[in-house]
Amino acid sequence: MTSSGETISGTGKSAEIKAEYKKFVGRKILFILFSLALIFIIAGVAATLGSANITFLETYSTILHRFFPDHFHTRWLADVVIWNLRLPRILMGILAGIGLAVAGTMMQGILRNPLASPFTLGISAGAGFGAALAITFSAGFIAGEYLIIGNAFFFALIPTFIILGLTRYRRATPETMVLAGIAMLYIFGAATTLIEYFAEAEAVKMAVFWMVGSLGRALWKDLLPVSIVLAVCVPLLMWKSWDVNVMGAGDETAKSLGVNVERTRIFILMIATLLTAGIISFVGTIGFIGLVAPHMCRMVIGGDNRFLIPASGLFGAALLLGADTVARTIIAPVILPVGVLTAFMGGPMFLYLIIRRKRREYW
Repeated sequence: MTSSGETISGTGKSAEIKAEYKKFVGRKILFILFSLALIFIIAGVAATLGSANITFLETYSTILHRFFPDHFHTRWLADVVIWNLRLPRILMGILAGIGLAVAGTMMQGILRNPLASPFTLGISAGAGFGAALAITFSAGFIAGEYLIIGNAFFFALIPTFIILGLTRYRRATPETMVLAGIAMLYIFGAATTLIEYFAEAEAVKMAVFWMVGSLGRALWKDLLPVSIVLAVCVPLLMWKSWDVNVMGAGDETAKSLGVNVERTRIFILMIATLLTAGIISFVGTIGFIGLVAPHMCRMVIGGDNRFLIPASGLFGAALLLGADTVARTIIAPVILPVGVLTAFMGGPMFLYLIIRRKRREYW
């Protein structure tokens, strides 16, 4: 009877654990759907704000008119303003927010460092140096209209290749990568300052504006390369999400479960770098999205990267889109660079996360 009672009790506990797990998974999916709905709402609101008076419903009616002209109607003014001016900026904000947040999530995962982000490893500093070089001296690896973009992309990759080169002499541990990244951050930051010191005032102004980050330069033709970068890099990072989950328990545990820790860490770092470089070369160095969005999502849905990657991406898109909407309207008609707003928003928010001292609950 005792054995039978223990079996019944064990079955009951197993069913209870399964029910609790399903409930937790349901909460994760609900948060992902909430983030997706938030993007649609903020995008609709962002498209209505500006000098042209366009309502929320008219915004989506104008968009749907392109696909279903017999069922939706629009005005000429709304069509021009939405499609030519506001929609490219909104879509670029969504794509950039997704990419930066996903890259930040995976870098925090492989480095097991809550302060890790695409900018911790000097990627943004390298891109800033490349852009400053192109703006000041009109010199770069690509000529023409893509001079700044090409230079920023190329130099954004250099810090990562230097870090990977250094890890050949030492194991690719999180500590080694973070320290090498900080070194790259200071080296490229100093080089950029040196260029600006000898540059003309107008060139310095342009370089600083680029490094702050803005969605105002977004054009329809820029959306395709950024979309391709996301379509290639995000699935590859999702593919490695379970390995990153295992690595969270420690390198030795991950190795015992068959994960090649060093190779996985290098692979994810390279893909996350390509993702970040492909975005910031078009929008500039927008900070804190890749740092704050993963933390906020981790507090709500936990650290399972299979759910955390899409949740962080969508929430990061909503966060960046909301910040850009505020930047466009807070002191209109003056439009602030969105990087200023994300820094003002992300700094206090991150301090709040530190003060709460609940890292063990979600990290």
